[in-house]
Amino acid sequence: MGSSDGPEAPPQPVTFAQVFMRIAPKYLPFADAATAELPLRRLLRLSLFQISVGMAMVLLTGTLNRVMIVEMGVPAWVVAVMISLPVLFAPLRVLIGYRSDNHRSVLGWRRVPYIWFGSLMQFMGLSFMPFALVLLAKGNGDAFMAGQIGAALAFLLVGAGLHTTQTAGLALANDLAPDETRPRVVALLYVMLLVGMGVSALMFGWLLDDFSNGRLIRVIQGAAVLTMVLNIIALWKQEARNKRLTDPGRERPSFKDSWRAFAGGGQYSRLLVAVGLGTAAFTMQDVLLEPYGGEVLGLSVSQTTLLTALLAGGNLVGFALSARWLSRGLDPCRMAAIGLLVGLVAFPCVIFSSPLGSPLLFRIGATLIGLGAGLFVVGTLTAAMELADSDHGGLALGAWGAVQATATGVAIAAGGAVRDVVSSLSEQGLLGEVLTGPSIGYGVVYHLEIGLLFTTLVVIGPLVRLRRESRSRPDSRFGLAEFPG
Repeated sequence: MGSSDGPEAPPQPVTFAQVFMRIAPKYLPFADAATAELPLRRLLRLSLFQISVGMAMVLLTGTLNRVMIVEMGVPAWVVAVMISLPVLFAPLRVLIGYRSDNHRSVLGWRRVPYIWFGSLMQFMGLSFMPFALVLLAKGNGDAFMAGQIGAALAFLLVGAGLHTTQTAGLALANDLAPDETRPRVVALLYVMLLVGMGVSALMFGWLLDDFSNGRLIRVIQGAAVLTMVLNIIALWKQEARNKRLTDPGRERPSFKDSWRAFAGGGQYSRLLVAVGLGTAAFTMQDVLLEPYGGEVLGLSVSQTTLLTALLAGGNLVGFALSARWLSRGLDPCRMAAIGLLVGLVAFPCVIFSSPLGSPLLFRIGATLIGLGAGLFVVGTLTAAMELADSDHGGLALGAWGAVQATATGVAIAAGGAVRDVVSSLSEQGLLGEVLTGPSIGYGVVYHLEIGLLFTTLVVIGPLVRLRRESRSRPDSRFGLAEFPG
């Protein structure tokens, strides 16, 4: 008896997209950051504000640093002052976050106005910055004074803009992301910041390779236009209007009352202390790693430049691991403590690379510094987001950003100063016959960072214990696992 079924349909070819979608949730750390409430396309579009922030950071602290000193002949002290000006605005991030939490508007938006005006400040600062730098490069008379004033105003505007944009943007991401995917969203946002910095550094270096004042003007003003384009795309239809929250007649708490209501338990204040100490511990060496490799280990310029890539690679691995571990339920403060422990391995590697004459050990140490810093940043930021509710999200993230940015600026300046002072004393023989050589000044900074890492572990330890107790049933066990951190 013949079968009534027709001929079998030929098998359909499996497309690359189908294969990719099958493996992505398992092997790609950010593929499952999206949800029905926050689809991947919308999430990636929101993260574009981090690209513009990364571009501004590279321009201020990297590209213009070299261009102003080498190509334009601006005195180094003037460059140092200009680059430090944006850091002055960092402490105000906590006020920006508070204001965005309690914004009055008939339109119903809380975060959008701050991202918008932050973008405008970045645009205005970048628009006239190159003309101020050209005047500054003349080096004398009224033109030099006008250049100083114009450049200071431009750097301040860009710094204020990027701090405002990033604070409100992170608060908006905190509002939009569901609790279960928030760790992966945080990690993705910081990966996008690194992407923005890396791509911008390459582009600025390529565009300014054949330097001229006219080309500098075109590049910086092009960055201004790109900033507005990216941030407008990032903002488009992201925040839902809520006229109840932004009703001009609604009673608003004062900043003091709002902070007391949010941080009254003491956990967030302790977290901020840990953020400041840990950030200083990881960033004090930011401007010293490459000189250390060249002066102490005799590495070439190209070999020391590779260190930036190793640091960034370590950061990326840290972000990827943090997204995976946090999604599996690891406490964010415990993960930050793991990052500190990685740092306690990294800095001895850097220190011992000098007496051992091992560039490989030095590179391993640099990579581990990036890894530890990545785990620490995402862990503390996720803890801040978890402690924040919808009424205090901007305040929490603004305070975290203010402490992190301020600690970075202070630590970098302190690291350079300590290295110079100790090296000068060593060269004069005031530290004894044993403590001589080019590595002494660097070594003191690295040992200070190790001390800061231990101090941060002491500060963050009770947070790990308190958060574990709040998540689990009482347990009478006591062992190595019960030690803080």
